[in-house]
Amino acid sequence: MTLSYDDAKQALQQNDQEHILGFWDPLSEQEREALLEQITTLDFDSIKRMKTMLAARNEDGLPFDPETKPAPVVEPTDADLAEYCPLGEEQLRAGKVGVILVAGGQGSRLGFDGPKGAYGVAPITNATLFEIHSRKILNMERRYNTTIPFYIMTSDVNDAATRDFFTKHDYFGLDSANVKFFTQGMWPVLDPDGRIIMDQPGHVFMSPDGHGGTVTALQRTGMLADMATRGVETLFFFQVDNPLVEIADPLFIGLHAANKADISIKVCAKRDASEGLGIVATCGGKCMIIEYSDMPDDQQEALAEDGRLKFLYGSVAIHIFDRAFLEQEAAAALPLHIAHKKVPFCAKDGSTVRPEEPNAYKFEKFIFDVIPDAATALNVSFDRAEEFSPLKNAEGNDSPETVARDLTLKHARWLEAAGIAIPRDEDGLPTIKVEIDPCYANSAEEVAKRLPDGFSINGDVLLKDEE
Repeated sequence: MTLSYDDAKQALQQNDQEHILGFWDPLSEQEREALLEQITTLDFDSIKRMKTMLAARNEDGLPFDPETKPAPVVEPTDADLAEYCPLGEEQLRAGKVGVILVAGGQGSRLGFDGPKGAYGVAPITNATLFEIHSRKILNMERRYNTTIPFYIMTSDVNDAATRDFFTKHDYFGLDSANVKFFTQGMWPVLDPDGRIIMDQPGHVFMSPDGHGGTVTALQRTGMLADMATRGVETLFFFQVDNPLVEIADPLFIGLHAANKADISIKVCAKRDASEGLGIVATCGGKCMIIEYSDMPDDQQEALAEDGRLKFLYGSVAIHIFDRAFLEQEAAAALPLHIAHKKVPFCAKDGSTVRPEEPNAYKFEKFIFDVIPDAATALNVSFDRAEEFSPLKNAEGNDSPETVARDLTLKHARWLEAAGIAIPRDEDGLPTIKVEIDPCYANSAEEVAKRLPDGFSINGDVLLKDEE
């Protein structure tokens, strides 16, 4: 329920934020209602934590504990595949698996005006990230004769556009009753004195509370309750920008179940010492992920006896959670992470100023900060060529060009495993485009089963399911 003006004023005065009502008189009735609604949503307990952190901030990051060691990592073998994949498949058939997608971002860094998930990446059809992810889930539902609830976390910025996109495309074949949208939390940003920043006379500048806010958002929006009602016990978690991800991978699920883990983390070998992946480590008997920016250069570059990096494995935000663990963490106060950013602000005359230098502090929660609370955390390695090619930049590494290339490479390997020769150049890159609809096949084994007798290629290859 929206606060009254008097209640809002009292709450703001109690928290030294009464300046938020400083432009009240010239505001229209509609603007006043909108501002009171924003004030109602402010989490003053969290804002107090932000102010405390801001007062004691350490620009150099957290001190590195010399007792920190690389975390144990399971490197799956063919024997593991034979033993644990059936266990994961059993969980899928029983309807105990759900999927959580973090998709609150916009495609602005790509020059795209819309949700990043609506950006086209497939090399031939230009299928979007949302379509690729959804079709993978549909493939799993058909294969295991099951339902896999799909929980999509959006943000205030892109929620309506995301819902409209799925509606327009008929949910890419999924049952709309099993696709659940929920919004992540939004937090204000603070100036150096701990005052909430306004960007317009009647508007507080708000910023997403980070992927760590997923847990509280699941609770706040009733998604955890929905999972319990459906009997979902295992949640596969990933981010929208990675079209190579193996969603609800049965081997990963089976390993998670066999180890009775609260959380399982997929990790891959870093490209080099400076790659910006969080490092999986242990300290004081607890598993954790250390932000690369919090690790000294000498530790990042340290080598193990085998000549590889000592801290070799990094997380790419592909996790499995036990639902009971998520319910536990929804009540926990996760650590806050602070970043100095450029934020538009409202000047004394009511105009909006866009600063050229950082002027404000944003706060976020990171999902990996739940890991130390886990009784059992499992790290499982994967081949990044098979499962990780994120879309982050307009050009260079992790760009539309590299994503399309890696999709072609992955699908070309599937065809080659089925005995189909793919022409390649002197660098080993296919000289044709290859795209396989996830509902046609989502593995090399499926490709081999579905290819018609006498299949051959003559130019680009598109294998698409017509159901």
